[in-house]
Amino acid sequence: MTDISHASDVITAGADGLAEARAANARQIRNAKISAAVRYIILFGVGLMMLYPLIWLVGASFKTNAEIFANPGFVPQEPTTEGYVKGWETSTPYTFGRFFLNSFLIIIPKVIGTAISCTMVAYGFARFDFPLKKLLFGSVIAILLLPNVVTRIPQYLLFRDLGWLDSFLPLWVPSAFAGDAFFVFMLVQFLRAIPGDMEEAARVDGANSWQTLVFIVVPMLAPALISVCLFQFMWTMNDFLGPLIYISSVDKYPVSLALKLSIDTTEAFEWNRILAMSVLTITPALIVFFMAQKYFIEGLSAGGVKG
Repeated sequence: MTDISHASDVITAGADGLAEARAANARQIRNAKISAAVRYIILFGVGLMMLYPLIWLVGASFKTNAEIFANPGFVPQEPTTEGYVKGWETSTPYTFGRFFLNSFLIIIPKVIGTAISCTMVAYGFARFDFPLKKLLFGSVIAILLLPNVVTRIPQYLLFRDLGWLDSFLPLWVPSAFAGDAFFVFMLVQFLRAIPGDMEEAARVDGANSWQTLVFIVVPMLAPALISVCLFQFMWTMNDFLGPLIYISSVDKYPVSLALKLSIDTTEAFEWNRILAMSVLTITPALIVFFMAQKYFIEGLSAGGVKG
């Protein structure tokens, strides 16, 4: 009887321990779910706060000019495309399509020139030893830290003497000669994280420096190059001061200056037209960003890993 009683106590204790373990496991799972729910709620709230201006912009572009000020919400009560129709026509002899074309005539050569020139300069700094290398690279960092406003007047005087004013050349040429120090620095850091074994193997097989750069280095640099092109695309698309300084003819205006044409301080202007064209203006940058998002994040993260 004693053995049976002892066995019964052991079984009871084991059952109680199992029940307590299950209860503890259930509490742990419940706490984890609550913690995850709180995190998602906070992230959703922060994300909504950040995206609300963009959501409101899209909604307000379908409102009438009077409703924009009467209805603070982002859902239009009486949706209309009047802002897009009138905004596309503009108050000039040209439609907004002409200004989009001008923007891409600036962006495409600038992006291509930046990718090619900055890759060559970064490859030279990362893989070759030459006299005054540290001094020149320090100059690149100094230019990176130098405010753009400091160089505006000297650049304007230089381009004026060259006869380049009222053309796209002042916006193209600096990028074609690696004028964007940030991208050079970014690619140098990325190249330093890439082992040089494959390049050495290519040279053993008879490849020269240019062949090694084009066929070995550039494919490995693809994520970083996509990040460079994406940054340059968005910055050039949003650039207002550069075209404002160098371009004076309306037929050469990019969309950033064309939006300013819709605002006339001498009389009341229609905000729905401005907001509608603003939506169209940011759409290409958003499309390009989401298409290249994977490579963009990969390029930024890989550049900070030393391997």
